[in-house]
Amino acid sequence: MTECFQTILSKRSSGLKGQIYIPSDKSISHRALIMGSLAIGKTSILRLLESDDIFKTVNGLKALGVDIYKESDKWCVHGVGVGGFCEPENIIDCGNSGTSVRLLMGLVSTCPIKVTFTGDDSLRKRPMDRVIKPLSEFGAIFSSNHDSKLPINVIGSNDPIPINYNLQIPSAQVKSAILLAGLNVRGKTTVLENEPTRDHTEKMLKFLGAKIQIEKKGSSNNISVNGFPKLNPGIISVPGDISSASFPIALACMIPNSELIIKSVGLNPLRDGFVETLIEMGANIKIQNKNTEAGELVADLHVCYSPNLVGVEVPEDRSARMIDEYPILSILAATATGPTIMKGIEELRFKESDRIEAIADGLEKNGVFITKKNDQLTVFGKGNQKIKGGSIINASNDHRIAMSFASLGSITENSIEIRGASSIKTSFPNFIDLMNCIGLNIIALKD
Repeated sequence: MTECFQTILSKRSSGLKGQIYIPSDKSISHRALIMGSLAIGKTSILRLLESDDIFKTVNGLKALGVDIYKESDKWCVHGVGVGGFCEPENIIDCGNSGTSVRLLMGLVSTCPIKVTFTGDDSLRKRPMDRVIKPLSEFGAIFSSNHDSKLPINVIGSNDPIPINYNLQIPSAQVKSAILLAGLNVRGKTTVLENEPTRDHTEKMLKFLGAKIQIEKKGSSNNISVNGFPKLNPGIISVPGDISSASFPIALACMIPNSELIIKSVGLNPLRDGFVETLIEMGANIKIQNKNTEAGELVADLHVCYSPNLVGVEVPEDRSARMIDEYPILSILAATATGPTIMKGIEELRFKESDRIEAIADGLEKNGVFITKKNDQLTVFGKGNQKIKGGSIINASNDHRIAMSFASLGSITENSIEIRGASSIKTSFPNFIDLMNCIGLNIIALKD
């Protein structure tokens, strides 16, 4: 196991081979813990992602009175029921996890308790107003000395009222926070989303017995939840994370002599935009052994070296289905022939870093021409031309930027050094060990 590291060096690879399981889905892992806490009784979670972000949700729920522990190969959650949370004794620190803080805010906003949330330096810079605004409509009170940024004090409503909320920006986190808050409200809470977003919350609530109504109106959805459902404890099996899988998928496509089988990957139709885009670019990807687990589509991916990738224009309306995969798509696009145009990606500016700037700066340092706008990035692929590499990349503690440029280093003429790479453990704790095992050449440097 690779020791703790801040800086890594990525060297050219001669090819990837093997059959692997990638880390479990982070989004579903968060929700499995939260849904289990809302049930009455013991919920068992198989293949929970054991990463920093997930442990922040575990610790947050424990602070709210939920009993959570690991037993052999599963995690056990003894739920307290809807509205059963207690007031924590201390501040809840969500570290670098935006999902943890936003979903936990939803949980407590309709409970008559006081909670203070904080996070690390990065999370304290991220905007929380997009979730504060709808949760305030339930009657919750939010206060901050930092312009709606963490630390934030939340006073949950004593008498919450149901709301109808029109999502202004496509966000599964905001949608989920509203639906979770609505569970502890008498009546029906409805979210109108003009553009479909990840529906893991809806699927898992339905799996555990909640009444979820989804009314489709053209490209829009009205999603409603009835208050005070009795959620049934159960067994939740978490599939492999498509966002984590995107790295070995891209690597196998762009490194000669590669052939990989990635087992049990979640292919939720609202998160499969990356695979769809790569196939449009000419990637050699086969989807095999489809099945369903806890309402989620799961399959194996057979990926081989794809020497004739071409640049494409990614439709703007696909961005919500692959927002986390644009960094690694940009790396792959650098090896394609012609431009790859990515529109409607402004959300990337509000992640762990400004990912549009981070991607653009890193690619330019390695000899790849790009253009950028506020919500758009175009990568001019070099095709069969060599990418020089030899740069030093500051990942700014953004795990996806770190893993993306570690991937680029596998095909450049000269090695790439990535600083601020310790954040990789937030979503892909064994990234270096697993990738090296199948043929990558990444070295953790002593700082």
